[in-house]
Amino acid sequence: MEGFLFLLSVVFLFSSSAAACDRCLHRSKAAYFSSASALSSGACAYGSMATGFFAGHIAAALPSIYKDGSGCGACFQVRCTNPRLCSSKGTTVMVTDLNKSNQTDLILSSRAFRAMAKPVVGSDRGLLKQGLVDIEYRRVPCDYGNKKMNVRVEESSINPNYLAIKLLYQGGQTEVVAIDIAQVGSSHWSYMTRSHGAVWVTDKVPTGALQFRFVVTAGYDGKMVWSQRVLPANWEAGKTYDAGVQITDIAQEGCDPCDDHIWN
Repeated sequence: MEGFLFLLSVVFLFSSSAAACDRCLHRSKAAYFSSASALSSGACAYGSMATGFFAGHIAAALPSIYKDGSGCGACFQVRCTNPRLCSSKGTTVMVTDLNKSNQTDLILSSRAFRAMAKPVVGSDRGLLKQGLVDIEYRRVPCDYGNKKMNVRVEESSINPNYLAIKLLYQGGQTEVVAIDIAQVGSSHWSYMTRSHGAVWVTDKVPTGALQFRFVVTAGYDGKMVWSQRVLPANWEAGKTYDAGVQITDIAQEGCDPCDDHIWN
């Protein structure tokens, strides 16, 4: 409980020279994987599900975006800056892997890379031939429509002794920085630990049906999202459960410049 209250009271500070932005504009370069399936074994541990997110528009991101796994599932709008080949809107990608290259901020799936091209026959092939392109990118909310966030129980879980989960379809523009778990109806909460990527674990599994509290970064403070009934008492490894809630907050960043205009 003390750890939860500490996280909830955290204030995210920025330098006095940086403005508070919903979207910060970043400039870098992007490359691509020749096959989207190369990202299915990514550091976020989404596995084969990765290529199904955003129609396969996924990316590996540098450590400052990956953030030891808390950046898994973050969405970014990215566009290349070659006006001859590239559209001004670009495409939206979801982070599913860690990029260890020092040449690029993002490595996109080939499908996402091609989607940055102008809607002109042959532009996507011309873009692929470039291999490495200059880009602008900014974080944007993940939009799953009316879909609620899901909790997937990992295959390594053993009821009732060990529970490993990962969150799927997390909306908004925030990061989950802590997860607490308790039996439904109980006020005795215990914390889960991030194991790797998007996976959280505990070997202190409460009995009965389970509820969760998610601590997310929202603005400059931590915010709690309470999911009152997620896993039934007979939860099973390999199954996915509706969390019954969705995260819609837009967390601000400290940056210069901000970029709040619409990319068309």
